Amino acid sequence: MFLLPLPAAGRVALRSLGVRRLSGQGLSAADMTKGLVLGIYSKDKDDDVPQFTTAGENFNKLVAGKLREMLNISGPPLKAGKTRTFYGLHQDFPSVVVVGLGKRSAGVDDQENWHEGKENVRVAVAAGCRQLQDLELPSVEVDPCGDAQAAAEGAVLGLYEYDDLKQKKKVAVSAKLHGSGDQKAWEKGVLFASGQNLARQLMESPANEMTPTRFAEIIEKNLKSASSKTEVHIRPKSWIEEQKMGSFLSVAKGSEEPPVFLEVHYTGSPNASEAPLVFVGKGITFDSGGISIKPSANMDLMRADMGGAATICSAIVSAAKLNLPINIVGLAPLCENMPSGKANKPGDVVRARNGKTIQVDNTDAEGRLILADALCYAHTFDPKIIINAATLTGAMDIALGSGATGVFTNSSWLWNKLFEASIETGDRVWRMPLFEHYTKQVIDCQLADVNNLGKYRSAGACTAAAFLREFVTHSKWAHLDIAGVMTNKDEIPYLRKGMSGRPTRTLIEFLLRLSQDSS
Repeated sequence: MFLLPLPAAGRVALRSLGVRRLSGQGLSAADMTKGLVLGIYSKDKDDDVPQFTTAGENFNKLVAGKLREMLNISGPPLKAGKTRTFYGLHQDFPSVVVVGLGKRSAGVDDQENWHEGKENVRVAVAAGCRQLQDLELPSVEVDPCGDAQAAAEGAVLGLYEYDDLKQKKKVAVSAKLHGSGDQKAWEKGVLFASGQNLARQLMESPANEMTPTRFAEIIEKNLKSASSKTEVHIRPKSWIEEQKMGSFLSVAKGSEEPPVFLEVHYTGSPNASEAPLVFVGKGITFDSGGISIKPSANMDLMRADMGGAATICSAIVSAAKLNLPINIVGLAPLCENMPSGKANKPGDVVRARNGKTIQVDNTDAEGRLILADALCYAHTFDPKIIINAATLTGAMDIALGSGATGVFTNSSWLWNKLFEASIETGDRVWRMPLFEHYTKQVIDCQLADVNNLGKYRSAGACTAAAFLREFVTHSKWAHLDIAGVMTNKDEIPYLRKGMSGRPTRTLIEFLLRLSQDSS
């Protein structure tokens, strides 16, 4: 049979088509393990017939038009992102899912700030692959749907679920391209999605497993296997002290877990001494809030407060796999923020690497404290650009929710590069203000040069960015506040519920484009 449930009229039509039932046909177990995802577009005009993709049309011919006929009797035309499953159409593919791709003409949407066609492919392919995973099929072939990279991203992102610590796991599904064309684009999509999935895995792992030391070891392993052009330094507490990173150490001292300053190098440029791009990521592997302790509700989510470090490190691993002809340095101050007898107290004053003193009026504004020292250190590499990513403020989540990463930058050139990359990936960014107006609210400080809290309750994401700016002298710097995009409930259809790993693919695309520009 094809579609379940099927109305009586459909069953009659099915028999009239002369299609075999699977039961009793003697198909081996191996024959039953492969699924196929095929795309179909929406009608452009009311009197049109929905058009299959090239792969869909070829398969329909292979089964003598039966796919089209069954689709016609199974219900209304498929809308974008919707699926319909058929069984027994062809012995090579006992299960076939047809997915709605929306309009064939969909391109860049200037209101949505993404490529609608690519996003439709990601959503549709993810839905189709999950349908086949629910049927416990370990192997799936995917129609490129006119964009093999987007199709691969949809498949690999859509099938991922963190179940490392569960005894009962979902069937692991191997997705590959249907047909021989577009293999290079498909592999690129798999690489992009795998980068984001690495960040998702790091962020989702519980904090007792994903300690600063363990995080550094996992990145070292991934980076070393990605390319021989890499170098990893896992800096201990003694090194952090030598660097006079008093702001970072003030956060780390509240925990029994030793801090780590992770420094990774990818030297892809033919000129090893060429100025690098420096990525900095906030690496709080658990954030209790410290003495300014958080409410217990949803505190477990703070295992992902190292999302900045996870995304920038995963992007660098992906850049190394792509063998990009650029030099990149990644910096991740890694520690926990805990409320022990040694922890920072509200009103304490600490000293950053550049000599500036900081009044710590809220110990839960710790991300900016560890980033301050890392940003100072970033300048020592004489970089082309500095980009930092951090799950920095709840205020960012209030401002933009999960719609886009907030970007604060002193460079319109850098903003445009990030924005263009995000249109391609569908993992969007939005520019936020870096006004002097907010700087005044953090440097008006009673005891020190700068306060880790804004003077007023309003614009918390903006005052946090203004604080970071006090530790940046570079003319091309961007701060990505990723707090709003840290998790996914149901907003991004091709990501399951949980930690999102965003905006890893946008960072990879940004690096790819920059490497093409420089070469």
